Amino acid sequence: MTRPARTPEGNAATTVVLEMFRANGLLLAAGHRLATREGLTAARWQVLGALALAGRPLTVPQIARRMGLTRQAVQASVNRLVSEALAEAGANLDHRRSPLIRLTELGSQKYVALDQRQARWINELAAGLEISDLAATARLLHEISDRLEKTGPTGQKER
Repeated sequence: MTRPARTPEGNAATTVVLEMFRANGLLLAAGHRLATREGLTAARWQVLGALALAGRPLTVPQIARRMGLTRQAVQASVNRLVSEALAEAGANLDHRRSPLIRLTELGSQKYVALDQRQARWINELAAGLEISDLAATARLLHEISDRLEKTGPTGQKER
């Protein structure tokens, strides 16, 4: 079986993607460990974070777009957060069938507690890494994400 030819950039990008897969799995596991201490899952923490960082109520589709998740996954997390009184759904004058989701006071408290725990964790993880390397990595990941958003399921640019 012949392997498809990759450019040098393609080979390097393949290595980046494989490392991203590995890092993603490890980050999800770490996020789950951090969130479990507050009685949450990493997925629900992610939704709490999207709401907290937005500083305003969001719809489920808006949360999904910001976090790169499916609407169905976000809706399941929102339903659970609402049932636990960590979030609430309010009327959306622009779209009756897509309520605005906001954090409750308890949800805000949980997010702050997790944010403090995450700050200690990330500070330990980042200790000794160069800020310039982290900034370059963030720029590269942002560029890759932008390119992925502009391509269809086949990897070809959508017209």
